[in-house]
Amino acid sequence: MNWLLRLLVAFVVAINSAASQWIVESLPGYAGTLPFKLETGYIGVGENDEVQLFYYFIESENEPTRDPLLLWLNGGPGCSAFSGLVYEIGPLAFDVENFDGSLPSFILNPYSWTKVANIIFLDYPVGSGFSYSNSSTAYSSSDTKSTQHNYTFLRKVTSQMCSNNHHPFLPVSLFMFELKMQWLLAHPAFIKNNLFIAGDSYGGHIVPMLTLQIAQGNEAGLQPIMSLKGYIIGNPVTHENKDKNEVIPYAHRMALISDKQFKLARSSCHGEYVNPDPNNVKCLFALYIIKQCTKLINAAHILEPLCKYVSPRPSDSRRFQPWLVDDPVDFLSLSLSNRDELKCRNQNYLNSYVWANDESVRESLHIRKGTITDWKRCNKSLSYEYEYDIESVVEYHQILSDRGFQALVYSGDHDMSIPYMGTLKWIRKLNVSLEDEWRAWTVDGQVAGYTEMYKNNQATLIFATVKGGGHTAPEYKPKECLEMIKRWLSLYPL
Repeated sequence: MNWLLRLLVAFVVAINSAASQWIVESLPGYAGTLPFKLETGYIGVGENDEVQLFYYFIESENEPTRDPLLLWLNGGPGCSAFSGLVYEIGPLAFDVENFDGSLPSFILNPYSWTKVANIIFLDYPVGSGFSYSNSSTAYSSSDTKSTQHNYTFLRKVTSQMCSNNHHPFLPVSLFMFELKMQWLLAHPAFIKNNLFIAGDSYGGHIVPMLTLQIAQGNEAGLQPIMSLKGYIIGNPVTHENKDKNEVIPYAHRMALISDKQFKLARSSCHGEYVNPDPNNVKCLFALYIIKQCTKLINAAHILEPLCKYVSPRPSDSRRFQPWLVDDPVDFLSLSLSNRDELKCRNQNYLNSYVWANDESVRESLHIRKGTITDWKRCNKSLSYEYEYDIESVVEYHQILSDRGFQALVYSGDHDMSIPYMGTLKWIRKLNVSLEDEWRAWTVDGQVAGYTEMYKNNQATLIFATVKGGGHTAPEYKPKECLEMIKRWLSLYPL
């Protein structure tokens, strides 16, 4: 058996040298040890693992072995999951008030969803955040491909649990040692935790696709069976043209355009505002007039100022200076002198660029050297390579409802980019029954939004608006959104 022992030792060394997950106990910008358990790592997907998807995993601060497991997908496509972690639902937030251009510091978010759930924040598709590939051709992605990669990310850590087909000559004990090096088996308590797929914005387009693929894998008998219970989507892209077709009715409802302007557009465009007939002069004129009324409105949140997007440009020193990119308008200034006056939310995003591009941060996160030279919160260049090959996911929602999965769909009611009216429209076209009519839901005695409940046999779909929320809701109303998800996961009415 000496040959077996030598083989085992060699195998252990190989596995250890290829370790791709690390416990992170401290981070630059946070004083002391992190008060929660953070793990970072890579999972290889695609042919020959040419795509390396980076993730942050944060255990629940409540009861990790009992609380549900959420896979969180941000939008874009191309926005890093780190944006969701620090600006939406994670336990850390930047100390924006005291940011001076040097390495940002963190404060704790009292409304983190990790108060009630374990969360994997996944950088997808490849090229987002710290996810990368050594093959230039692998950066071409699509709805179906990114869904498959996300599925492989989850299934890869489970699919090898029951088969040693890849190692037919290795003894069972040696094979089982290999299995313990996989992500999910390294966390056996989470295999049976209720699983929910969650995301917002364009992530809401991928979530139902991934949820259905997991369900189909379970039905096919792939082991172990994932404890999939449902999904969560916020301000979701569903059928983009139809979503955006509700922008003009929403603008009318929110008093941004007049009755006369809306009536002219509705009658002349016949309710089709996104791709109007180029020969319909009356419709084009109506849309032009409306654009003049709304072009200076911040579509992400209609009550907040419209500002230029900013990202950091490195100077000769360690300190970064802001510069302007992707200007929506050419006459709004965002100099540091008027930043406080305008209260531009876009300025908050500077912190993430500065922090994630710091070398000490990358060492703490165990980022592989030379893989991502310039981290971006949202990598817009991916959109040029990305194929939007699934126009509508409404059918996915219907199939998931028919199969009994639970769904929470929420919308910030001040989001004009994906108006809640469009989301309600496709929900009401599903084969579901309205069980609980439009009513207020409250937090601390105050109206936090409005909700409806739909049922289809064992499946329940909850729709909720978040009053005062934008695109996306937890960034604007973190307290209310934590209470919303806490109630929903506990099966309590909103």
